[in-house]
Amino acid sequence: MKKHFNLVYILFISQLIVGCIGHVNTEKLVLPVYGEKKAVGSEVRDTIYHTVGPFLFKNQFGENVTEQTIKNKIYVANFFFATCQRICPKMSKQLVNVQKAFAKDDSVLILSHTVNPMHDTVEVLKGYADSYGAIKNKWHFLTGSKKEIYDMARYSYLVNALEDDGSAEGFLHSELFVLIDAKKRIRGFYDGTDNVAVNKLIADIKLLKTE
Repeated sequence: MKKHFNLVYILFISQLIVGCIGHVNTEKLVLPVYGEKKAVGSEVRDTIYHTVGPFLFKNQFGENVTEQTIKNKIYVANFFFATCQRICPKMSKQLVNVQKAFAKDDSVLILSHTVNPMHDTVEVLKGYADSYGAIKNKWHFLTGSKKEIYDMARYSYLVNALEDDGSAEGFLHSELFVLIDAKKRIRGFYDGTDNVAVNKLIADIKLLKTE
């Protein structure tokens, strides 16, 4: 009788453990959504998340890049300027790795915005893009109205882009890469100068594609 009880007990514990392991394995990781959000509706409450606003910039080929360009796409946004000698080269080299990881995936883009549009013309951006092997229609280097670029940084991507901040190079911009999903929501911030952080960005893009 005692042996029978022990056998039943062991079987019960084994099933419990298997059940717990199975539950853990079937849980799906989901990236957070950043920015302000609000609930709407009365009976069934939906959530409206912060999204990237409309925009119109020129890329390194003189082509218009708008919210239609990124429609239903996952993309990485960042800010830089062509004459930057401090963090920009590190960030651009890291974006080369991001581009390489998704070179044949049309659903993933990169948008790099200059914070010095007075200097960084289409021609300057073309030369800069070529120096990093940017793939056409994959990695866009963007210029346009300074105010609109700075507003995009602050209000859409929730990062800094400033001029005449007292720095040696005259500009201050965030070192962060911003991950945007196909619904134009912010899903992550990553240090664009750090190899570990950028590897996580690449992994998170792959995870985002499974949603």
